[in-house]
Amino acid sequence: MTVVSLVSALTRDELEARLYEAEETLRAIREGEIDAVVIKGGATEQVFTLEGGSQSYRTFMEAMDIGAAAFDAEGQLLYANQALCKLLDRPAGALSGQALLDILDAVNQTTFRRLLTQALKERQSAEIHVRVGDSERSFLLTGAPIDFGIVSGVAITFTDISEREQIAAAKESERLARSVLASANEAVIVCDRSGRVTHINAAAERICAEAPIGKLFEEAIELTFADASELMSGADIVAMATSGTPVQGLEAAVKTSAIDVTDVMISAAPLIVSGDRTQGCVVTLINLSQRKAAERRQALLMGELDHRVKNTLAMVLAISARTAAHERTIEDFQKSFSGRIQALAATHTLLSNASWENLQIKDVLRVELAPYATLSSGRITMEGLDISVDSKTAVSLGLVFHELTTNAVKYGALSTRSGKLSVRRLGLLEDGALQIEWEERDGPLVTPPTTSGFGQTLISRSLGSGPNGGTKLEYRPSGVVCQIVIPKYGHFLS
Repeated sequence: MTVVSLVSALTRDELEARLYEAEETLRAIREGEIDAVVIKGGATEQVFTLEGGSQSYRTFMEAMDIGAAAFDAEGQLLYANQALCKLLDRPAGALSGQALLDILDAVNQTTFRRLLTQALKERQSAEIHVRVGDSERSFLLTGAPIDFGIVSGVAITFTDISEREQIAAAKESERLARSVLASANEAVIVCDRSGRVTHINAAAERICAEAPIGKLFEEAIELTFADASELMSGADIVAMATSGTPVQGLEAAVKTSAIDVTDVMISAAPLIVSGDRTQGCVVTLINLSQRKAAERRQALLMGELDHRVKNTLAMVLAISARTAAHERTIEDFQKSFSGRIQALAATHTLLSNASWENLQIKDVLRVELAPYATLSSGRITMEGLDISVDSKTAVSLGLVFHELTTNAVKYGALSTRSGKLSVRRLGLLEDGALQIEWEERDGPLVTPPTTSGFGQTLISRSLGSGPNGGTKLEYRPSGVVCQIVIPKYGHFLS
């Protein structure tokens, strides 16, 4: 066994010789050429063994299951055990200080050097990440000061925590996946490779008739497809997705209870957790109830619009023909016809602004009177007309009010400054019909017409005739009075 002795009292020549010997000793220690160092200080000697014997430091390090290495105070690697070489995929004995640094990137080198410096004073720990082969490995380094007699250094152990981090990452990934699943607005159902439901979110619970966990998808979700010719089933969708073929945008109905059915759009995709192997599938069900209701409403509105356009065109043609039959000149026809079409258009504008719902009688009357007199003048009063009517009644009332207004402007109360007009609600009849009275007064003396024009016909027929609806026109000397009856059924919105 090679032994090196150090003494405390030396001459200059002896110091130079011992300095050279110390340098050679450190070189021999690093290169493994010596087995022990004998330290003389005071009255005792200390022996620090590097290999051989039951107390050998190298024997102790090689007996460790975890990687370990010893460094001097300058950070030079003195020794690395075989466990560390195996962890870092290096041949035994081939790991040097520079080789260890070379496998670390800049960030991990900084962490490693800081640990070496701090561990000279007290126990320290740090994590580094090393690229070993094709994988990224994580190590927990624990460094502590070590005393080689009068020489200080650092012992560092390397604990592979890659598996622990992978387990933690897997748990975090599972937690995030569950959070995403719970936060999704659409119904999400996860199935394993056999097609059994393993996870669902709250949205899926709401459309499932029974608890689906553990059941086959086709047992948990009862589907009826819109296009029966596709011959598709829930089992087919899951089978396609688990085999790697995504399914997108199939419309179907889900039976949520014995009597309730929900329209949905189904998509399914393979579930690949790691690698290329499919672990199951993820099925999403988008609730189409609102969209289907909107589509049905749109189709209804389109049909209603088509019906109204046809009715309006038929009304325009009838007005044109009847106006032409009662007017003597083109100018008279043009004036009368334009006025009636404008009245029709004004009522349609009101209906359009009100989305063809809840149009009030006072609004219809106001738009017909607006070109001739303002309600603020005091000549026109309205009472109890804040009553909603349907679109058909509104159009009929618009034409009646237009004819009455035109007649009042030409011959009646609105033709003079002193004339007054009152339109008021009289009340409900026994059958629920609404009665309104148009009354003119303080205008020119009224005499009944000798002939009946189209305007009178339009007034009398626009709201029907008989006890359930219609108008009664009186030419009193004090002014025209018109009793208007609006049938409740289908017209009057109470």
